[in-house]
Amino acid sequence: MTQLFASVQNLPEAEIVFENGADIIDVGGEAIGMAGSVESGPLPEIINFVAGRRPVCADASHLPMQPELVQRKIGEFVTAGVEYIRIGLRPGEDLAAVINEIKPFAAKVKLVAVMFAEEHSQYPQAFLDELVSAGFHGAMIDTESTLSERLLDHMTPDQIGQFFKLVQSKGLATGAAGSLEAPDIPRLLSYRPDFLTFCAALRTDLYWAAPIDGLAAAKIRGLIPRGAARAAPVSASDTTEAGLGTDKIFVRDFVLPVQIGAYSFEHGKTQKMRFDVTADVVRVARNAEQLRHVVSYDLIMDGIRAIIARGHVELSETLAEQIAAFILENPRVLKVVVRAEKLELGPGGVGVEIERRRGETTGWGAFH
Repeated sequence: MTQLFASVQNLPEAEIVFENGADIIDVGGEAIGMAGSVESGPLPEIINFVAGRRPVCADASHLPMQPELVQRKIGEFVTAGVEYIRIGLRPGEDLAAVINEIKPFAAKVKLVAVMFAEEHSQYPQAFLDELVSAGFHGAMIDTESTLSERLLDHMTPDQIGQFFKLVQSKGLATGAAGSLEAPDIPRLLSYRPDFLTFCAALRTDLYWAAPIDGLAAAKIRGLIPRGAARAAPVSASDTTEAGLGTDKIFVRDFVLPVQIGAYSFEHGKTQKMRFDVTADVVRVARNAEQLRHVVSYDLIMDGIRAIIARGHVELSETLAEQIAAFILENPRVLKVVVRAEKLELGPGGVGVEIERRRGETTGWGAFH
């Protein structure tokens, strides 16, 4: 199940996201007394309001990498009674010392390491194993900048998905933050994160310092199904209109360089391919007015990019099957037609077109 972390700054904001179904109340910035005492900020009153009905998380993702300071602040958060702490861990000479200082708290609270996309390649190879040894609950990916720096400006959905897969393979929970917006949700849910964290998307005009808006919070909640690992037609509290049939979403003339071919001369290089994909999706509303009522064509383009990023594929037929399987994992998709053409081997395009229905493919998991 993917959980919704909702980032708040004060008690009124905590009340709004609580009423709109946030799974975890994520308290950050001045609200956790980052620059002063935890007791002087609103964290205690937020914990008192929640009263154990939802977990509360202290967002310490932007603490300086100073072992003694980190140890003291984490201790204050534990004493205050939070269930989660998101702690920013940056690659550098103090990384091991910081982990060592906060390791004793892992038995008292769920520690989630925050890694930063800008420095993703600089983390030690054994970093995740060190988190496991230290008793961390999870690791997530975020951006270093808090000023509208989007995670998807630094990593593709597939790269984020591969991060999720790697972290989960270590037995750790995983998720993402970084100015995520509503359209990002179905794209990332395909990769089964354990949690997604939202701040600006919950606020007026997507501005991180604006007040939280109840309608925006409800919109985000409605896009993350309760009790499911990926997108569902609508939220569990809604009633789907019956007998509305299907719509078609499509991508036309999507051209990308692909490593493909069975001949030796086709190995070690890319060739242009054109993809045309049409998917039949179940209608869930007579008039689609919200994101949760539709299946985005981003699903198709993300799937194609993800599969070709895996490396060389021998056959166009194999590639088409993998694309179809990825798209059919969305529970709203009933049928998909995939046309994959090589553009450099003939006077026009040469390739394959397949049509697949739900239940006819082995699933994206076979290729993930």
